[in-house]
Amino acid sequence: MTPPRARTWGRRGHTPVVRVRGRSRRRISVAALCCYRPGETSRLIYRPRFHLPFKGAVKSFSWTDYRDLLVRAHLQLGGPMVIVWENLNTHRTAGLRQYAADHDWHTVFQLPPYAPDLNPVEGVWSLLRRGPMANTAFTDPEHLERTLRRGLTHIQRHPDLINGCLTETGLNITTQPTPTRKGQ
Repeated sequence: MTPPRARTWGRRGHTPVVRVRGRSRRRISVAALCCYRPGETSRLIYRPRFHLPFKGAVKSFSWTDYRDLLVRAHLQLGGPMVIVWENLNTHRTAGLRQYAADHDWHTVFQLPPYAPDLNPVEGVWSLLRRGPMANTAFTDPEHLERTLRRGLTHIQRHPDLINGCLTETGLNITTQPTPTRKGQ
């Protein structure tokens, strides 16, 4: 809940001060998918995970959390999916690889190491950091949660922002031509 550093303004000769009540051990992790289909509106599907502030508690997503996100996305999108993942160690676990091999409704491609500029979801995080999360001192975990959900909902409601995240990567969506029979 420590506010991110960003530029701000203040009266000349007066250093702006942001007061923070205290630190919290609570953590929130968010996993997101930018979904693109030619001829359709782009979508953002995300799942937050609220971590318990206990010593020894898990503080990140497990491969089962990512699996559940894929299942929810498949149900919402209603069709086969091509998933392009960064090289996060959780994305490369044996359990998630086995799950991908057992289900034919999705195909997984791994991005090369150290290539965040090819991941559209990084654009979503950038929009959040520069928008609703910038220069905010969160008063409590609920304030952080409300601001995060409001920012992600705003991005969900504006597909042009999601399209901009793909454009920023330099990648584009192409479909393979369907084979035609001779004489058609």
